Amino acid sequence: MTNSVHTNVSAAIALQNLTRTNDRLGDVQSRISTGLKVQGAKDNAAIWAIAQGQRADVGALSAVKQSLDRATSIGDVALSAGESVSDLLNQLKEKVIAAKDSSLKTQSRELLNADFQALLKAIGSQIANASFDGANLLNGSLTTGIKFLANADASGFVTLSSKDLSLGGAIIELSLSDSLLSLTGATQALTRLDASITQLNASLGAIGAEAKQIQAHNTFVTKLIDTLESGIGNLVDADLAKESARLQALQVQQQLGAQSLSIANQAPQIILSLFQN
Repeated sequence: MTNSVHTNVSAAIALQNLTRTNDRLGDVQSRISTGLKVQGAKDNAAIWAIAQGQRADVGALSAVKQSLDRATSIGDVALSAGESVSDLLNQLKEKVIAAKDSSLKTQSRELLNADFQALLKAIGSQIANASFDGANLLNGSLTTGIKFLANADASGFVTLSSKDLSLGGAIIELSLSDSLLSLTGATQALTRLDASITQLNASLGAIGAEAKQIQAHNTFVTKLIDTLESGIGNLVDADLAKESARLQALQVQQQLGAQSLSIANQAPQIILSLFQN
């Protein structure tokens, strides 16, 4: 090798090696600081593109889960109100059966009728207030139910059906015009009450079945999100145990490279000794 004060080949090689070590050390430090082995398209274009697609699906499924969570809340409120109405109908039956007693005095019948009317008003109040986020499945304001998102591309839906539980309707046939002040009125009220109980139980069963379906689908979507996030992690997450080992090795290489460069830079000093007397 030619000895020259203009060109120091050994120093150039040592510098190249040190630069490569520093670059690799920077990559390792970046992976450790972010926890990712693929941070952008330049790290691995194919893997990054796949991961980005999966992240988009996770975002879409998160929106689906929000919709299903809202559906669950609306269904739960409707079922709670409907079950309370069912309990009130059962209480009404006690009053109506008592009013069927032909031996009742006028005062007793009036008291029974007052209780009867109060329970009917309570039913109306509960139905009117059975809403969540402005949606009420029980007051007749919705004729086709409510659709909620079921998949990531918004092409599928699950539905909660609406049931009109308004007094004097097709399900609850009793109304505030019914009265227990006479035996005939009590007989008519009992006929409507029995039909109302049967129809209400069927309606609540239908809502309950749909709510259970939504709950099951919500559980599936949650598991699907977790699975996709795990898959993304398998693609882009760094193995920090391995990166820690690489970091220590590269730090040693960096120190050795710096020392090697320092030694190579001292080579031209040897030329001075050739010209000393």
